[in-house]
Amino acid sequence: MNLQNHKNLIKENGFTVINNIFSDEEIEKIVEVIQNIDTSKETFRKSEDLFAIRQFLKEIPEVKDLIFNDKIKNVVKEIFGEKYFVVKSIYFDKPEKSNWYVAYHQDLTISVDKKLELPNFGSWTTKQNQFAVQPPLNILENIFTIRIHLDNTDEKNGALKVVTKSHAKGIYRPETIDWNVETEEICKVEKGGIMIMKPLILHGSNRTTNGQKRRVIHIEFSDTELPEELNWSERMN
Repeated sequence: MNLQNHKNLIKENGFTVINNIFSDEEIEKIVEVIQNIDTSKETFRKSEDLFAIRQFLKEIPEVKDLIFNDKIKNVVKEIFGEKYFVVKSIYFDKPEKSNWYVAYHQDLTISVDKKLELPNFGSWTTKQNQFAVQPPLNILENIFTIRIHLDNTDEKNGALKVVTKSHAKGIYRPETIDWNVETEEICKVEKGGIMIMKPLILHGSNRTTNGQKRRVIHIEFSDTELPEELNWSERMN
């Protein structure tokens, strides 16, 4: 695996796709664990269009060893760096008949353990006792997201679409996208593959049209210590 090439692609374009990170057998084991969980907890969100589990690694600790196989550990170390740790994790299941459409956006908030008045930290929200805040830009610029695909994903079942290179333009309002200069790319990922992206890249996804599931595990990593007594609420070394 030429990880230096992928590192360069992320820096330049804001994302990259690496297939064959998990074998079919490893994916089956992960799916099995997810299927056997108690879904009545309030961190779970269930509708016809989406099933999601927030704080995924905290809620289902037994999945951790399955996800962090040697290949993923190597990717984190070689592409992100020695000091990176998990700061957020979500599981998304976009069912076969989903009309769930996600407009272009950037991931601008982080999950923290409490609400503090801090300079350049704003737009606070609270969901299920979880605090989310928009931190200063340098913190967002340091985050990497890995999206592990449990199904083959293309434009017909809601693959992520991105605006290439938009991660390097700071806060970018989606309504100001100039399609004469920007290019959209659909990120096809094979089952067992991963997409790595910077949260500031503009991304969205279309509805499912081929009756195929799209299940993704979304994990964010940072190497930044937060100021004062603020902590990442899902921190995991």
